[in-house]
Amino acid sequence: MSETPIFDEDALEQAYNEALKLEKSGDFDGAAKAYQKALEIDPADHGGAAVRLASMGRGAVPVSAPPAYVATLFDQHAEMFDTILVDELGYDVPLQLTDQLEEIDPDAHYARMLDLGCGTGLGADALFEMTEHRTGVDIAENMIAIADEKGDYNALYVGEVVNFLDQTTAPAWDIIIATDVLPYMGELESFFSKIPLNLNRNGIFAFSSETLADKDFAGRDYTVGPHQRFAHKRDYVEKLLLSHGIKMLRVTDITVRSEQGKPVPGHLYIARKV
Repeated sequence: MSETPIFDEDALEQAYNEALKLEKSGDFDGAAKAYQKALEIDPADHGGAAVRLASMGRGAVPVSAPPAYVATLFDQHAEMFDTILVDELGYDVPLQLTDQLEEIDPDAHYARMLDLGCGTGLGADALFEMTEHRTGVDIAENMIAIADEKGDYNALYVGEVVNFLDQTTAPAWDIIIATDVLPYMGELESFFSKIPLNLNRNGIFAFSSETLADKDFAGRDYTVGPHQRFAHKRDYVEKLLLSHGIKMLRVTDITVRSEQGKPVPGHLYIARKV
C-alpha cells in the first residue's frame, strides 16, 4: 500500500497552488519562492517542485524526478491514463517500437520481456504477439492494478525501475523495453549500468527519450524541458550504451506525444547486448 504522507497536506496544497498561480502569471521569481516553501513542507516532493524550478530556470537540474512525485502523478491519472495519453496526447511509442522491431527482424520473437515503467500495459499490448512471458514494473500502484486487470502480463511489480533491476533475482530477459521512462530520469548511468546484468546475450534493449534543440541543453547532457520532463542529448545516450557493452542497432527521430497542440520531439532507440 502507498505510504501515508507525513506532512501538512493543507499547507502544501496552499503553497503549491500559489506557486502554480504565480508561474502561470509569469512571475517566476515569486513562483520559485512558493515552490521552495512547498519543498520545505514536503522534502520528498510529492508535487514535483524541484522539476518545476528547473523548468523555469530557477533551480538546479536534478538527477531525476523525485520518486514520490512520479508515483503520485501516475497514481492520480491511472483511471484515465490510456484516454489521456493515447487519445488526447497521441502517444503511440509502443506501436512505433513494434513496427521498428519487425523491420529489423520480420521474425522477431522474444521468450521473456521486461517492460520497465509499464504503466497500464500499453507495451504488453503492442508486443503481445512477439513475446511469450511478460513482466511489468511501475512505481505507481494504481497503474499496476489496471495492468493486472488487463491480464497481458505474467508478472507485475510495484517499484522504482533502477531498484528493481538491482534487486531482482529473476532470470535474465530477452528484451527489455522502457518507453516513456527516460523523461522522468536525468542522469542515466545508474539505469543503464543495470541493463546488461539483466539482459541475455544478444538481448534487445529498446527505449524512448524526449529531446530539445542543442541550445536548450546549455552544455548539459540532460535538462528539464518546458513541460517538466527530462530531455536527453542523443550523443550522451549513445556513449552510455557503448560504455556498457550495448550496441546500437537503430535510432529514429520520433514524435513522442503532443503537448498543448505541439509535437514533442524525441528518439526511439533499439540496441543489442553484445
